[in-house]
Amino acid sequence: MIKVKRILKSLRHIKNRRGQSLVELALILPIIVLLLFGTVEFGRVFHSYINITSAVREGARLGAVGRTDIEIEDRIRESVTLANADTQLSILKIYPVESARTPGIPVEIEIQYDLPLVTPLLGDILPNPVPLKASATMRHE
Repeated sequence: MIKVKRILKSLRHIKNRRGQSLVELALILPIIVLLLFGTVEFGRVFHSYINITSAVREGARLGAVGRTDIEIEDRIRESVTLANADTQLSILKIYPVESARTPGIPVEIEIQYDLPLVTPLLGDILPNPVPLKASATMRHE
């Protein structure tokens, strides 16, 4: 009889712990999900930044070897492998203008890409879309 009471008492104790675990999970789960989605969004932003930086370097290299502004813009747009790059990529500056490029003068190119965030909660906290800028300068040969 005494053993049965002990067993029943221990079962009630275990039953109460299940509820406690559920409450702890409900309190911690939103924080974990926010950290997970924040990490994914940071990875997307970093990948996009590296991608546009590489594209602007290719454009600057073309400018350095004497190509036209249209060829530079086409190469930059071909090099960017991001979604919606056609509408959200803007070439801000190609300096100096094509007619003023002489050997020894640096060619500077700057582009901007507006990256839309996909996580709804982070889109409310951070600026949406995230403006990314990249520039490169190379000496005209």
